[in-house]
Amino acid sequence: MTTPPYQPGYPQGVSDKSKVVAGVLGILLGFFGAGRFYIGDIKIGVLQLVVSVCTLGFGSIWGLIDGILILVNGGTDAQGRPLRD
Repeated sequence: MTTPPYQPGYPQGVSDKSKVVAGVLGILLGFFGAGRFYIGDIKIGVLQLVVSVCTLGFGSIWGLIDGILILVNGGTDAQGRPLRD
């Protein structure tokens, strides 16, 4: 009995996206949700943009904190794979 090379539900490997780039984009361009767009998380990127616009820029704090958390804790891309260092 052999194990299959890929088990559904578990992402394989590491993302081709960098956590440093995602974090810096989140810190510098958090108003636009750029860090989330970079890693492929379109829904949260759009939500960050809408919140920032509706709060006249105060919502960009969300992008700043999100970028810092990605740098410190890492994160996952849209397919659930961990971001590379």
